[in-house]
Amino acid sequence: MIYIIIAVLVSVIILYFVITGQEVFGSEAKGERLKRMQQSGHYKNHQFQNLSDTPSLAEGYSMPKVMYDFFFTKKNPLLKPLKNVPSIHTDLKSLPKDQDIFVWLGHSSYYIQTDGVSFLIDPVLSAYGSPFKFFNKAFTGADIFKPEDIPALDYLVITHDHYDHLDYPTVKAIRDKVSKVILPLGVGAHLERWGYRPEQLIEEDWGGEAGLKNNLRIIFTPARHFSGRKVKRNGTLWTSYVLETPTRRLFLGGDSGYDTHFKMIGEKYGPFDYAIIENGQYNEAWKYIHALPEDVIQASIDVNAKNIIPVHSSKFALALHAWNEPLQKVTTLGKAENLTVLTPMIGEQLDLSEANHAFKAWWED
Repeated sequence: MIYIIIAVLVSVIILYFVITGQEVFGSEAKGERLKRMQQSGHYKNHQFQNLSDTPSLAEGYSMPKVMYDFFFTKKNPLLKPLKNVPSIHTDLKSLPKDQDIFVWLGHSSYYIQTDGVSFLIDPVLSAYGSPFKFFNKAFTGADIFKPEDIPALDYLVITHDHYDHLDYPTVKAIRDKVSKVILPLGVGAHLERWGYRPEQLIEEDWGGEAGLKNNLRIIFTPARHFSGRKVKRNGTLWTSYVLETPTRRLFLGGDSGYDTHFKMIGEKYGPFDYAIIENGQYNEAWKYIHALPEDVIQASIDVNAKNIIPVHSSKFALALHAWNEPLQKVTTLGKAENLTVLTPMIGEQLDLSEANHAFKAWWED
């Protein structure tokens, strides 16, 4: 019997390494990259740390309970949309280069042109927000943008290495269109395995910054989250960004639970003309790593945002709330606080130079 048990364990271990050895899982940092990570003040005990203690689950929750609820409790009838998600297929390649614009591509993927410079943030343009083609399928209508729709890019921007933010099929498919990549410490190892050149990568720690084309500047700022594409967690850094241009200031929030870093960023770098903040795929059980709608509002106040653009919803069902609940809640809460919450549908153009915007509540159709 003992030999059977050993054989099973060995088989499982071999299978794990065979599966996770595939390109989609990326690569571990080593050499000079690993040395830079180890020198970071946020890297301790072989992993990156949040600024505040951040348990995976909130008090009163356990992993068995969370897993049971996720797989076996009765699902919200609107967990997934009953019909196609409303969207517009804007031709990104035909946009005038002098137009300052934001286009949401679904979930946390968005395209920005500002001051003559183009950015693509966290593009997930394949059909699945996971390493496997049978899990996390995108909603119909939310999946209208494909890698071939992406124009030549000045900067590809990655906030962290989770599959719903760093999509191997997309990032590999657009490689020849990308001039430079902006990404947090450690994540560059994945892209180098996928054919990106080391000199293309702008890879920094929180507090690091880089001068970009046309007198733009990007600053790596904290977020409260975690990372990992395999079993090991936090082997790479996660980040938010401050993007400063000659004409405006933007906050790119990345995945984050609520914490004091929002106020610190607002005091040091604000006010912001636009704050693009994650709002969706939340649960009370993991509120420390994904902001609840009320936290999104408070974070927006903390960073001193004139306009809030909520993302991280309407494409994948990664939590148990209704697919349209994040936008319903954040717009209601924002109105109560007299905040400007902008809600373009997927593909709808948002002119960054306009003072007034009007978008309909398309998620209620």
